[in-house]
Amino acid sequence: MKVMVIVKATQDSEAGVLPSAELLAEMGQFNEQLLKAGVMLAAEGLQDSSKGVRVRFANGSSTVIDGPFTETKELIAGFWLWQVRSLDEAVEWIRRSPFRNSSEAVELRPVMAAQDLVAPKR
Repeated sequence: MKVMVIVKATQDSEAGVLPSAELLAEMGQFNEQLLKAGVMLAAEGLQDSSKGVRVRFANGSSTVIDGPFTETKELIAGFWLWQVRSLDEAVEWIRRSPFRNSSEAVELRPVMAAQDLVAPKR
């Protein structure tokens, strides 16, 4: 199964503050472990929301809203896309990550596969 690991934004990430060199090195080592195990399919950090926009749709029209966005808890700072056998395996991996030493929350969500989009038979 594919799992998206969503790293939430913080006030620091939204202010453009980069992680410490130590944390970046530890994250690099963790990413190497994921690659060697064949787990990591993709990983990217996102620029802060001041560099982005939101497009809001209503009644057939759209409105573009420029960042920054004030609700940090709703923002994403980065993500991984992992291939794992189960959600439990993904949890085991994230528990080994550098986030284990922080108070951050990381969200793990299964990616929909084609068979998930088929309506159940009645």
